[in-house]
Amino acid sequence: MIEIIPNLHPALVHFPIAFTTAALAFIAAGTVFRSWPCAAQCLTTGRWMLWGAALFALIAAVFGWFAFNSVAHDEVSHAAMILHRNWAMGTLSVLLALAAWDVWRGRSVKMPSPNVPSPGFLVLLVAAWLLVTSTAWHGAELVYRYGLGVMALPKPEGSGNPHEHGAGHGVMPMQGADMPHEDAPAHSHDDTANGEPPHDAEPDRKTPATDGAGTAPKKAGHTHAPGTPPHKD
Repeated sequence: MIEIIPNLHPALVHFPIAFTTAALAFIAAGTVFRSWPCAAQCLTTGRWMLWGAALFALIAAVFGWFAFNSVAHDEVSHAAMILHRNWAMGTLSVLLALAAWDVWRGRSVKMPSPNVPSPGFLVLLVAAWLLVTSTAWHGAELVYRYGLGVMALPKPEGSGNPHEHGAGHGVMPMQGADMPHEDAPAHSHDDTANGEPPHDAEPDRKTPATDGAGTAPKKAGHTHAPGTPPHKD
């Protein structure tokens, strides 16, 4: 069986939120724009959305009660849980009352009348939507602020520093930092100081050899007698 932390309550609370929002949107559109050809369809869809919101709010409240009595918490988070529970109970009561009122109102009006709701019904529907929004807000506070019902990540061993994205994943060096050579073999800049040519010198460029006194050797060949003017070879 798939384990859901803490139970099915977090998965069910989205339905009353969505259905209440849709009910308010469709009923308000059918009431304000009652001259539209689709006004009656909007009102009917809004009624179905309202019934679905009341039904799923009841189911979510049941699983929320199980979570309230099973999730580990401290004193601070307990007060937040009480606040969320009180908002949820008030929201559920208003949604059930609205759904019952809508069923009674639908039976008392002969169809195919558009069955336009009264201003009091619309005000109460807006209040129900605000209650649902506030309840959802306090429920999110329990998870994201107090961490209730959440499996925490294990603490890193050793230094205790959290894992930082980018560490050890090919981080680019900062501008101006020395980059190691990857393709060429390692070399030392002391080679140049010792008189050896650098490894990147051109191969066809030849440096003149020097003798012990530091002078280039004379080209081998014949010698001239004293007083003979030099000539070009």
